[in-house]
Order: sequence, then structure tokens, then C-alpha cells
Amino acid sequence: MRKRRLLVVFVVWIFAFSATAFASPLQPPQPGQLLPDLKLPKPPERRDLQYLGLSGSGTFSVDQVKTQALIVQIFSMYCPYCQKDAPNMNRFFDLIENNPALKGKIKILGVGAGNSMFEVNTFKKKYKVPFPLVPDADFSIHKKIGEVRTPYFIVVKLNGSQKAEVVYSRLGAHENIEAFLADVVKLANVQ
Repeated sequence: MRKRRLLVVFVVWIFAFSATAFASPLQPPQPGQLLPDLKLPKPPERRDLQYLGLSGSGTFSVDQVKTQALIVQIFSMYCPYCQKDAPNMNRFFDLIENNPALKGKIKILGVGAGNSMFEVNTFKKKYKVPFPLVPDADFSIHKKIGEVRTPYFIVVKLNGSQKAEVVYSRLGAHENIEAFLADVVKLANVQ
């Protein structure tokens, strides 16, 4: 009887250990949570730095971007869904920039998961992406946000000196960019 109980305890312990050992430790940031502290490389183009409200070189964190809401798009140059969605995201950017009530209040930043600066620039040039794209060649940012598939969208509300609060987190392209924009305005309380 004692051996049987020890065997049961051992089997339960093995299952518990294997479940925690092989489970992904991180999940994508969810609404209501704070965005993990991400050190992003500053884009090299002056126009992109100005758009984000940054200057100089080095790294920056999301809460340094001068805006009320920031849409972080995780993409990959090699992702066919990201390639297909690029013109849609360009139109989305234009919707924001051509609306005086939203321009400057909502900004977009693309993070190239596993992409070098060369790959990010190739994607930006090929698809005429008007918003900043930064590389994540070593997947360090990608790992901090739960190793999401692409394209993945995280919208954060920037509250001045407070940390970036996630208000939206979703995998996949947006077919209806007007509805997505309305969601961003509402969820981030853009005024």
C-alpha cells in the first residue's frame, strides 16, 4: 500500500513538473496589464524619430513616445500575412494622420520579430510603410511579449509619467480598419 501511494505521489509530481517545465512562461500582454519594459532601438531616420517625439540614438521605452495611444505591431518581413496587411496598415496610418482630431494622439510602431535592420528597411521600402519600424533581430522584445505569432497588435494607453497600460491585444490583421480605429479611440480614451 505504501509503495502504491509513493508511486502515485511520484507520478503526480512528474506530471506537475513537466506541465510547468514545458509551458510557455509568458503570455501576450492582456488589457488591464502594464506593457513589459521594452528597450527598443531608436529608428535611424530623423522623420521617424520626430513622429515618435524622440531624438538622438540608442534605445527608448514605449512610455517615452509622445502620444496618448501607441499601436505596437509585431510583424516579420517573412510573414505572408504581414505582407498582405501592409497596404491596409498604410491606409490605417493615413486615416489617423489625415484626421486633425487624431493626428499626434495615436501613433503606430512596427517591431520586426527576428528581423535585422536590413530586413526591416527592406520591408519598409518594398511596402512603402510610412510609420517607424524597428528591428528585434535577437527576438528579445518578442520573448518579453509572449512569443506571439505575426501580425500581432498591442495598443497601449500612455498616461504621461505612468507606465504604458495595455488596452488591446490581438493576433491577426484587421479587415475593417475604421472599426479598429474606433476601438483604439474608445479603449485608449483618446481625446
